[in-house]
Amino acid sequence: MTEPRFAVGDELPADVLYALLKLRVAVFVVEQECPYPELDGRDVGPDTGHLWWPPTGEPRAYLRLLTEPGGGWRIGRVCTAKEARGSGLGGRLMAAAMARVGDGAVVLDAQTYAQEFYARFGFEPEGEPFDEDGIEHITMRRPASTG
Repeated sequence: MTEPRFAVGDELPADVLYALLKLRVAVFVVEQECPYPELDGRDVGPDTGHLWWPPTGEPRAYLRLLTEPGGGWRIGRVCTAKEARGSGLGGRLMAAAMARVGDGAVVLDAQTYAQEFYARFGFEPEGEPFDEDGIEHITMRRPASTG
């Protein structure tokens, strides 16, 4: 089966970036009724990776992979279009992201209902749940592998 598409932020054509941002806004801002500053200045940086499916056409699932200032990785903006949920696309993108980071440490802030999904990829909750823009989240971490 075809792999998800990957591009670094400063290599994204404008039409692709627009389509990815459109999906993120549709899920996080419109569907979840969460007006927050979606554009944070990190999408077009050379240290930001974007993974999405399908590799051509309108994106149906997406995630962002960032390098952390102190080392390691951060996964964020994980989303799937409403009509594509339950199809396994989120899992395919997470598997592709984990293959890219290899044995490195990875952190993400999960909506609490999604903890089991991320646990499938080795993430464990850290700390207490917190409110982010009206939605309960929890930090989850997968430590670097030493072996």
